[in-house]
Amino acid sequence: MISQLVGAFLGGLTVYLFYKDHFDATDGPGSEETKLGVFATIPAIRNVKRNFISETIGTFVLILVILFLAERGNTSEVGLGSIGALPVALLVVVIGMALGGTTGYAINPARDLGPRLAHHVLKIKGKGSSQWSYAWVPIVGPLLGAAFAVLVFYFCTLIYPAV
Repeated sequence: MISQLVGAFLGGLTVYLFYKDHFDATDGPGSEETKLGVFATIPAIRNVKRNFISETIGTFVLILVILFLAERGNTSEVGLGSIGALPVALLVVVIGMALGGTTGYAINPARDLGPRLAHHVLKIKGKGSSQWSYAWVPIVGPLLGAAFAVLVFYFCTLIYPAV
C-alpha cells in the first residue's frame, strides 16, 4: 500500500513537472477545480452518498472479477500468457465508462490519495483547495467495496468449491 501511495504521489509530481507551463497558463473561472481534477478524482455532481456508493460498487466489481479470474482453473487453461492482464484492463475501462462520470472512479485509494497529496504540497499557481472534505470518499468507498468483494468471493467458493 505504501509503495502504491508513493508511486501515485510521484506520478502526480511528474505530471505537474511535465505540464507546469499549462498549469501556469490556466486561470479564470473553474481553473482551480480543473487543476485539482488532474491530480484527484472530483465528482461531476457532488452528492457524497451517491459518489460513495459509486466508488464502492466500482471497486466491488473490479475486485470480485479479479478474484474469480485468479481462481485456479479459470484462466490458466485458457492460455492467455503475457496478455493475462488484458481482461482486467478492459474491466477497468468498462467500470470507468459506466461509473466514471459520477466520481472520476478512483477504485483504488492510492489513485486519489497520492496525487491529492502532491496537489496539496506543490506550489501550483492558482491551485485552490485540495478538497480534503471529499477525500474520504475515494478512500473508504474502495476499501469497503474490496472487503465486500472478498466476502462474496469467499462465500461463493464455499458453496461452489473449485474442482
